[in-house]
Amino acid sequence: MKALMISALVASTVMGATLADEAKTAGLKPIPSNAKALEKLTSNPKNPTTSAKVELGKMLYFDPRLSKSGLISCNTCHNLAIGGVDGMTAAIGHKWTANPHHLSSPTVYNAVFYSQQFWDGRSPHLEDQAQGPIQAGPEMAASKEYVTGVVTSIPQYVARFQKAYGKDIKITFEKVADTIAVYERTLVTPSRYDDFLNGNKKALTKEEQKGLKTFIDKGCATCHNDIALGGTMQAFGAVAVYKHLEVGDFRGDKNGMVRVPTLRNITETAPYFHNGQIATLSEAIKEMGRIQLGVDLNDKETTEIETFLKALEGKKPQVIYPMLPASTVKTPKVDVN
Repeated sequence: MKALMISALVASTVMGATLADEAKTAGLKPIPSNAKALEKLTSNPKNPTTSAKVELGKMLYFDPRLSKSGLISCNTCHNLAIGGVDGMTAAIGHKWTANPHHLSSPTVYNAVFYSQQFWDGRSPHLEDQAQGPIQAGPEMAASKEYVTGVVTSIPQYVARFQKAYGKDIKITFEKVADTIAVYERTLVTPSRYDDFLNGNKKALTKEEQKGLKTFIDKGCATCHNDIALGGTMQAFGAVAVYKHLEVGDFRGDKNGMVRVPTLRNITETAPYFHNGQIATLSEAIKEMGRIQLGVDLNDKETTEIETFLKALEGKKPQVIYPMLPASTVKTPKVDVN
């Protein structure tokens, strides 16, 4: 009996090691467990991460005064309490305007691992991406001048910028966006899946390992790979037409390529797809199999993959809502029109 138990344990360990290796061969990579390695991976050399920048970036991320109406912050559409999204089929912005292309808000968690930002991949990094929603009419609708006017009118913000960047810092709109991006770069969520790929063979259950195996074997990792399990540009509807394609006019970039969403924390980011038309994870899995892989996944295979995807729910960084400095008589007045 003892020999059988030892044999079973050895077999399980070998299988775990083999599966982890297979996953890495398929292009899957874990979030590094080493803090220094993670910081190196997530920091922008041109915009280094410091504690002063992170704290200031968090304040700006949560400050609705950066919007024209004074009501919308980055956190409105990328709500850190509910998976970094807003739960809407299409993002809602200034004057209750729905995204004109019927695009949903992607999660901000783990966006640092994307090779490109936005559904059409038009921004190369978070610093550039952060500038877009603030200025967009259907989103925060604020001009560059308005944003810098708000920040520079508040002495506490000026002092924090000087602390983060030095006394001679010129506070520009771009610097505001850069600082928000520094904070967003800290929003990573390591999971048991990462523990498994980093060497802990017991981190995933047998059922989750089976789901990972099915995920790889069916070809899901062809697009959902690397650290983000997504984040690159891929053809959408590679072998069949998405059944809700007519909702909204988004068809990808000029080459028809769409930025692949991350699968991390996927259980928290419904509704799914760029136009938010699929409500459940199981339906999303089957539709992806049909239009991207050309396979009709049966209920067993779908359940196996879904079981694995649930293991991608990661540990969120602690977020303590910042107390923002008060406006002054010089702060630009909000405009709801």
